[in-house]
Amino acid sequence: MKIKKWIICWSTIIFMAAGTIQPAAAETIKIGLIEPFSGPVGNAGNAFAQHIQDQVNRINAAGGVLGGQLLEVVRFDNKVSPKESLIQLSNAIDQGVHYIGQGVGSHVAGALIDAIKKHNQRNPGQEVVFFNYAAITPAFTEEKCDFWHFRFDAHVDMRMAAITDAIMVRKDIKKVYLIGQNYSFGKAVRDAARKMLKEKRPDIEIAGDELHPIAKIKDFSPYVSKIKQSGADIVITGNWGSDLSLLVRAAKDAGLGTEFFTFYASSLGAPTAIGEAGYDKVKAVSEWHNNLGVEENKPEEIQFQQEYEKKYGTKAPFLYGRMRTLVQMFAKALNQAGENNPKKVAFALEGMEHETPYGKVMMQAADHQLLQPLYVYTFTKVGTKGVKFGIEGTQIGFTTDKKIEATSTRTPSSCQMKRPQA
Repeated sequence: MKIKKWIICWSTIIFMAAGTIQPAAAETIKIGLIEPFSGPVGNAGNAFAQHIQDQVNRINAAGGVLGGQLLEVVRFDNKVSPKESLIQLSNAIDQGVHYIGQGVGSHVAGALIDAIKKHNQRNPGQEVVFFNYAAITPAFTEEKCDFWHFRFDAHVDMRMAAITDAIMVRKDIKKVYLIGQNYSFGKAVRDAARKMLKEKRPDIEIAGDELHPIAKIKDFSPYVSKIKQSGADIVITGNWGSDLSLLVRAAKDAGLGTEFFTFYASSLGAPTAIGEAGYDKVKAVSEWHNNLGVEENKPEEIQFQQEYEKKYGTKAPFLYGRMRTLVQMFAKALNQAGENNPKKVAFALEGMEHETPYGKVMMQAADHQLLQPLYVYTFTKVGTKGVKFGIEGTQIGFTTDKKIEATSTRTPSSCQMKRPQA
């Protein structure tokens, strides 16, 4: 009798205890960022990570994905080295990361595309998807295209198409000077400029074409003298970092009134470095700038921008609209897939359309290149030409010269996509 009572008593205790046990929380869905988070270009990697983390926080606060799973950002410092990036890719995979983001350096992106392709071939069921948000070598969505790679930034040819569209209608432009950094990207910019100018404005003369060492030139005055002597009306350059800011400032010091059409004049730190030398002279092309909310009358966007700067500071402003698009499309793909399955997520992303504050975007199924509206815009002093907001705590703002709708940014692609079995 005592034994029976003892069994009943312990059975009751076990049953009650079991009722208090909560099911284990689902693991977070990790996005691994392989970027330089230290060293000379660490600010770029940290800026991209900040943009992604902000959007992840917003999605998690709204309930996450797949009925309550949360997203998590994990950083892997690659010191902008392809070799170190492959080590960090291995570390990420070991930690259960199936979604990789990267953008600083096309040399890094190329190594990751190849490594992820090989990993996925050797490890079915453990695939990794690569989100590229800044490595813009056209080949990545052309001859080197791969099912597991998705690019959310406009590549060189798309950006140059936007620039040359803006130039095409300018009858005052008769001569163009090309100057760039002497490596694959600088050469790609030069080649695209030559090709597209010939197609759209065969009357324009290439007054100069020069490549220089990367980050080695401290005094650009000799180059500016050549530009001045050439009689060029505008300069086209893919320069970034000090090679851009020193070039523009040397032009101002020499009294050169030539306009500069650039790719990266509005990237992190560039407006501050260029300063007033850029007013009404420097132009850039990208998917976003800080006065769009005003120009397109979107109060909610102005509020978003102000809240972002209040949270992170004026020296770390919102700069890259595509980063918001990337995270939102990733979350949508997870929900459409119905599970955290990289292959299903990749298929969900193919051909996906998504509404952004500035128009519809679409991930092309043929080559995994995002089509999105692009803007060509000019450095302008706050308070003039309708410019309300300065960038990076300066009086520099931007005003749109030309908007190119998403469907008009499409360029020919040689991609022959090989897909896994669904």
